[in-house]
Amino acid sequence: MPRPVDVWLAAGVRTPFAKVDGPLAAFDAIELSVPVARHMVAELKGGKPDFAVWGVVVPSLTFSNIAREVLMDADIDATVPAFSTVMACSTSMMGAIEAAGMIDGDSYNLALVGGVDSLSRIQIGLGQRLSDWLRKFQQARSLGQKIDQVTHVQLQDIRLYIPAIVNRTTGLSMGEHTEITAKEWRIGRPEQDEIALASHQRAVAGWEKGFFDDLVIPIGDVSRDTIPRKDTSLEKLARLLPTFDRTSGKGSLTAGNSSPLTDGAAAIWVASSKGLERLPPTTPRAKLIDWEIGSVDFRVEGLLMAPAFAIPRLLARHDLSYADIDLWEIHEAFAAQVAFHLKALQDADFLRDKAKVPRDFGAFPRERLNPHGGSTAIGHPFGATGARIISQAVKELAAMKKGQRAIVSICADGGQGSVMLLEAA
Repeated sequence: MPRPVDVWLAAGVRTPFAKVDGPLAAFDAIELSVPVARHMVAELKGGKPDFAVWGVVVPSLTFSNIAREVLMDADIDATVPAFSTVMACSTSMMGAIEAAGMIDGDSYNLALVGGVDSLSRIQIGLGQRLSDWLRKFQQARSLGQKIDQVTHVQLQDIRLYIPAIVNRTTGLSMGEHTEITAKEWRIGRPEQDEIALASHQRAVAGWEKGFFDDLVIPIGDVSRDTIPRKDTSLEKLARLLPTFDRTSGKGSLTAGNSSPLTDGAAAIWVASSKGLERLPPTTPRAKLIDWEIGSVDFRVEGLLMAPAFAIPRLLARHDLSYADIDLWEIHEAFAAQVAFHLKALQDADFLRDKAKVPRDFGAFPRERLNPHGGSTAIGHPFGATGARIISQAVKELAAMKKGQRAIVSICADGGQGSVMLLEAA
């Protein structure tokens, strides 16, 4: 899609990622975000971005525009406009796409984009009926009116609302939906465990060779991701019991081949060429060529299948095959989801009848997939994953030859997903 100026993505930083109720449990969403935003702006020429976009998936009653609250708590210039966004697991990638659409080479040249989730600090609320009653009780002007309101509350109204990681329409969790799709696509347990093992091995290797050193900043006493397991193996993964389908005898998703509930925050830069001049020259960057946003009817298709529709459409628009993409960063909500995406992408009937792209893209180069690990091993704070995976891809691509390409893909609850095409330049 044509844009008035070239748009670039520059790698940012993130907190370490840690499992829910783990070493980052003391930090709420804003407290996780503030050190990331401060670090991003600290070395910026001019001292501030032109605008900011931030997102969080699990809501809180204590704020409505987390982007503005993060900037305020981080002591970033109060004249910087800031707005929030949300699209489930694609949240901070959508923030980057929104920012890219605003970059004009004139007034808007540099955007701070990020996201966060603190799943250890989920706010529990009152049920709607009890909330309605309490509001009316507080509005009562006299003792008599208040006593009258007391007679209207019923025992069944006195309940708490605890946010659940489920789809509102179906009432099923992401894992339950993925179990259904995995069975439909005949994705077996061994393939899932192999994807999960590779994710852990590559993430551990990335940490050991220093790949993540300039992508992750410490927070509190935590200085690196705590989820990647150096000691895992196919044998250990095979011993884990199914998590989401425990009764049919055919469940294949486990705690080992699924991304865990995670705390963390991450950010990236979205810039014009002028905006890049305000960043340190060593900051990895890549050109954003195009993007595709997918959406499917998840009552018919798999809940997390949208990227399998979006990827071929994006590649066809640029007359590219799978082999033309030198780096693939595919979000690993579940190893099974990665597996059925890849299977669909190589299924001629699916491409023709479902994705409506009747062409052969060739064999998928699995050796180019997630070279430094994915969400199964690194973790998945919903709002932060987009910024994490883009920064990781940008750093990887920046080390490649000019003109080499990357696809970054994220599936999201609600039958949606987002995909980017990047280029080394």
